[in-house]
Amino acid sequence: MADPLSVRAREIVAVARDVLEREGSDALTMRRIAEVLGIRAPSLYKHVPGKEALEVAIVIAGFEEAAAAFEAATDGTPEPLAAFVEAYRAFAHGHPHLYRLMTDRPLPRADLPPGLEERTAAPLQRATGDPARARAAWAFVHGMVLLELTDRFPEDGMTEQAWQAGIAAMQRQE
Repeated sequence: MADPLSVRAREIVAVARDVLEREGSDALTMRRIAEVLGIRAPSLYKHVPGKEALEVAIVIAGFEEAAAAFEAATDGTPEPLAAFVEAYRAFAHGHPHLYRLMTDRPLPRADLPPGLEERTAAPLQRATGDPARARAAWAFVHGMVLLELTDRFPEDGMTEQAWQAGIAAMQRQE
């Protein structure tokens, strides 16, 4: 896909994201997007090379949105890890289909804008004080979020306690 995206390509990406958010990943087809736009599917290829490029554009937009949310949540707070976790959970729960598109497959690093992955990870690295601890914290947070999104936790009131225990274990070591 051309960089930067044309106005029409941005419109297509926005419609595709809306379809993803409302209808789930199975609905994210060129045919469905064209239908929503009121055009024929082959017309989409004048603006985007294909579904994979469209998904990459959606993932990029998702990472940009997540990075901004994580930065806003953690900047200047006395408890940056707890703030990061709250923002991460809110993002994932607010956009479960987008979240899965962003995290359920290999990351298309070669197609991401330079520095975007690092920008998205930076608030967590600052909160934990160590890249290895940040990676461990991300694994914990991601796993917990996936379990929440799939309703795997029992309704016993312990989920929030598990979150707090994990946050405490991953706190920045001074």
